[in-house]
Amino acid sequence: MQAPHPPLKDYYAQEADRNGWVRGLFDQTAGDYDRVERAMALGSGPWYRRRALQQAGLRPGMRVLDVGVGTGLTAREAARLVGATGQVTGVDPSAGMMKSAILPATVNLLLGKAEALPVPSDTVDFVSMGYALRHVADFSVVFQEFKRVLVPGGQICILEITCPEGRLQRLLLKAYMRGLVPVLARCIARHRDVPKLMRYYWDTIEACASPDVIMGKMRDAGFVEVERIVSLGIFSEYRARSPVA
Repeated sequence: MQAPHPPLKDYYAQEADRNGWVRGLFDQTAGDYDRVERAMALGSGPWYRRRALQQAGLRPGMRVLDVGVGTGLTAREAARLVGATGQVTGVDPSAGMMKSAILPATVNLLLGKAEALPVPSDTVDFVSMGYALRHVADFSVVFQEFKRVLVPGGQICILEITCPEGRLQRLLLKAYMRGLVPVLARCIARHRDVPKLMRYYWDTIEACASPDVIMGKMRDAGFVEVERIVSLGIFSEYRARSPVA
C-alpha cells in the first residue's frame, strides 16, 4: 500500500480513520468550497484547469471521467472542451460536495471513491483529477483503477499543488496557505470548519509523497509516457497514457 502521506494525527488518529474523516469534512464545508477557492485562487481557476486539460490532450467528443469531482471545478472545464459530442462523468465519495456542484445537465455524477470506480472497464478516453490525489488511500490501487477504466491509448491528467523545492519558497507558500488562507476563510465562509479544511489542505500538500514516487506508481500501474509539467514551481500536471497493446 502507498498512501499519499502518513496519518495526520492533528485531525484523525490512524490511517483507517482517514477516509471517513475527510469525507465528513468535505460534506460539512461543501457549501463554502467554491467561494473560498475563488478567493484564494492560487492558480486553480477555470483558465488554468482548462488550459491544463487541453494541453494534456482533451478534445471534443471524448468520454471523460473526472475523479474527485467535488463541486465540479475541473469537470466544468472538461465539459466545455469535449462539447456536445463528448461525455463527462464525475465521481466523488462526498455527496455534500456533489450536491453543491454547478455543472451542465449533461454531466453525470456518481457516488464512489477512486479506489473502486463505479465505471465499467475500457469505457473512458480521458481521466482527470483536480487537486484530489492527496486525499486517496492508496496510489497503487487508484492508478490501477484509472488504467482499468481507460481504453487502450487513453490519457490521464492529474492536477496537484506540490511543495516547492526552495526553502524560502516553501516558507512563503506555507505562510499563505496555512496562515492567511484560513483567516480569509473565517471571514467569508459560513461553516465554522472551513478554516480547518484550509489548514488541512496545506498539511496534505506538505506531507504528500514526492513527485518521483507518484510517477513511479503510475509506471508501476502500467502507464507509459509518464511526465510531470510544473508551473511556477508548485503546480504539477501529471500526464500519462494507457498502452495501446
